[in-house]
Amino acid sequence: MTAPKAPTPAPPAPAARTAHGASRPFAWLLVIGGAVGLFASAVLTLDKIRLLKDPSYVPNCNINPIISCGSIMRSDQAEAFGFPNSLIGLVAFGVVVAVGAGLLAGATYRRWFWLGLQAGTVFGAGFVTWLMYQSLYRIGALCPYCMVVWAAVIPLFWYTTLHSLRTGVIPVGPRLRVAVREAARYHWVVPGLWYAVIALLILNRFWYYWSTLI
Repeated sequence: MTAPKAPTPAPPAPAARTAHGASRPFAWLLVIGGAVGLFASAVLTLDKIRLLKDPSYVPNCNINPIISCGSIMRSDQAEAFGFPNSLIGLVAFGVVVAVGAGLLAGATYRRWFWLGLQAGTVFGAGFVTWLMYQSLYRIGALCPYCMVVWAAVIPLFWYTTLHSLRTGVIPVGPRLRVAVREAARYHWVVPGLWYAVIALLILNRFWYYWSTLI
């Protein structure tokens, strides 16, 4: 008798159809980072509503001429798309929390979904960078809750990018794969340097004021 032939292995699923999960630390980062950003966005939205109702309203984060939420809220940059920027945060951070909670529950998502999350974090990082520049060099004031949003977006963008590169959501060649492994090994360096640069820019921009406090 002729031995039965071994079954032909099924071809690997196309990348677009492959579902990816995520590590629990990354899932927790999405939940916690999204919740922090959601909280700050909610506070900013409520203060904006109060300001619209009463133009003389003074937000509780108006501390001094530099730390002044009111100055930011009254600027054109606070409504970059014709409505309060904080409304974008309410939606975007709410989605991030939901994605993280799904991952903690064991959910997996298709590549197109991860690419959507990646695109959202890229937009978020670009948008907050623009807002930082406007806040420092055009408006000349800082909003504590806005800075909380900045602080939340940075790790969300960075670790989502690392996840996309490591899982093949964003395909890379062999050489770049080595660089990605090294970046993952020292994953804290990029966000740490990012925060340090922001702190130095703030210190330099408002040194004339900080020096009066010494």
